[in-house]
This record gives sequence, C-alpha cells and structure tokens, in this order.
Amino acid sequence: MPQLNGVTLHPDCRHFRGDIPCRPNKEHGYQCAGCPVYAPTQQRILIIKLGAIGDVIRTTPLLRRLRQEYPNSKITWLTLTPAILPQSGGWIDEILKLELTSVLHLQQREFDVLFNLDKDKEACALLGSIRARQKFGYQLHPEYGVAWPANDLANHKYFTGVFDELSQQNQKPYVQEIFELCGYEFQHEEYVFDTHEDKGYDWSQLPQGRPRIGLNTGCGDRWTTRLWSDEKWITLINQLQQAGYAPVLLGGEAEDERNRRLHAATGATYLGTFSLPQFINLMHQMDGIVTQVTMAMHISIALRKPTILMNNIFNPYEFDLYGRGQLVQPDKQCVCFYRGSCKLGTTSCMEQLPAEKVFEAVRTSVPLA
Repeated sequence: MPQLNGVTLHPDCRHFRGDIPCRPNKEHGYQCAGCPVYAPTQQRILIIKLGAIGDVIRTTPLLRRLRQEYPNSKITWLTLTPAILPQSGGWIDEILKLELTSVLHLQQREFDVLFNLDKDKEACALLGSIRARQKFGYQLHPEYGVAWPANDLANHKYFTGVFDELSQQNQKPYVQEIFELCGYEFQHEEYVFDTHEDKGYDWSQLPQGRPRIGLNTGCGDRWTTRLWSDEKWITLINQLQQAGYAPVLLGGEAEDERNRRLHAATGATYLGTFSLPQFINLMHQMDGIVTQVTMAMHISIALRKPTILMNNIFNPYEFDLYGRGQLVQPDKQCVCFYRGSCKLGTTSCMEQLPAEKVFEAVRTSVPLA
C-alpha cells in the first residue's frame, strides 16, 4: 500500500478524497491503516450526462444496473445540474459540474468505462479527450466536428435524434434506448431520486383526508404547443373537486400568474413557488400528478407517482410511466412533431384534449376510497 512518511494511505478507496478528510475519518476518526470501512475501487466509471434536468433524471435508472454489474466501482457523474442527482445512498461517489476545473482534472485521470450520453459538442469532445478502456455513446466526428456514434450500440438512438421520420417510428422508451446504448437490456429499473423528505418541510396547509392531485400547469417556453388553456384547467379542477379530490396547483415562477388566476377562479390550493428541493418534496405529498411533458413529469415518474401525462407533439412511446398512470392525447391527431408553434397557424391541438378525458384518467389511476 502507498505510504507517505510512513503513513499508510488508500487512494484507491471509494471514500478517499485526497484534499479533505473522508467521511469515515470525519465521522469516526478512522485512518487508512486498519480502516474497517476500506472500500477498494475495482472499476472506475464516468457518466457524462449534462442536461436538460429531465433527461438527467431519467438517466438515473442506469445507476441501478451499474451497481449490480460493478458493486465495487467508483462512479463519477459530470453534469450541468448536480443538485438533481442523488447525493446519498452510495449511488454516485463523485458528482461534478461541467466547468473548467472539472474538465482539467478528468483529463488527467483514466477510467475503465466512460458513458457519454449527450450529443452536445463539449460532451462529445470530452469522450475523445478523457482516457478510458471502454467508451460508449457519442464522440465528435474527427473531420466534421459533429456528434457521431462511438460504436454501433449508439446507432439507434443517434438516428432517432437526427431524423424526425425515424423518431416518429421509434417504439422504444427513452430509458430503454439509453440502456441499449450502454450495452444493457432494460429491465424496468426504477429511477434513483431524492424525495427530500428529510428536510422537514411544513405542508400543514395542504388539504387533508382527500386524494391530492397535483396539477402542473406549465411546460416551459420552448414548446408552447403543449400548453392547455385556463378554461380547460378550470373545467378539470371543478370536476376533480366535485368528485372528492383535492387539486393542488404546481409550477415555478413562469406559472405563478396562471396559478394565481386558477386559484382565484376555483379555490384550488396554491402554495406559491419554491426552490427545486422543496418543489420536489411538495410533489412527493401528492397522490397523483397531472402534467405535460416537462421537468415535473420526470420528477413525478421518479417519485413513483401515478402520472397522467398530457402529450401532443412528442412520440408517446418515448415515455415509460412504469405502469402507473396514463398518457392522454388530444382527440385530434397532432401534426407538429417536436415543434414550438402550430404549423397550421391555428390554436394548438392541445385544446382538442377534453378535460373529461384527463379527469377519467385521474379517476382510473387514483381511485377514490
């Protein structure tokens, strides 16, 4: 074992930090010599999955397979949003944010397995510049500087990303595509996610005694064709209230004005906006979630909530609800695949999704006692 000035060190240990005391030393006073929790690293694994937040969340099932295949591995994850990844439970040993300091030190290390799951040029460049015995995912084409499959396993996911026609024909959920890209068969591994239940948030203002149905009323500003009108939300809220459910309005700052209007019109519970951890924990208090394809959808699935997913512009096969909830679509077939505005120049087909259809999906997915 390495020694410095006669002191035994274990730089191969999953707990060893090198710049500050490790957790076993901090909490129990253990030193490397004779340490009872010494955990030698047998494989070094790097995951590059930068964003968006929802895609980072729905990549976490891969951690379950990696811990099964490589129980003594040290897993490093490079991302743009470290806070969304599980900080406890031993799933990830090292979470790094994409910035110069992280890139510099990763380029001086060597890994056994490297997964780059993003087609961003910076992610593809890192696959080429970081040493690893095995590499999966996407690299930069050496001549043309565009994302390119690192091996044949990445071909399917690559093609569905560059040709709309192939993306529309695809019948594999996103998580299955990610697993296959990494060389694994997807076996419906669940997400790995932190509910933040240990933070002690006070939700005493939430309705009691009735099933709470979270209504996530926004969808971001990239694909606004997903939006539902206030009139539709009001109709759904009234139906839920009359049936005995307790609707709770959810959203961020972009949805605050709309949610205040809906609260004023219906009396549905609205507690305001919160930091991401508190918002996640608020969603954890729900018995079911109604949402469009947005970050809240990924959080709902990760929290294992019955999810009523309102979809129009995306391939419905992309989403795996794990047998909880339902996917509902407009009665009129959408012709605006992955478009932010309706190419017919009319009101979005989302307005052709009846509130009654969403209500029935709630009633089936979250039965009243």
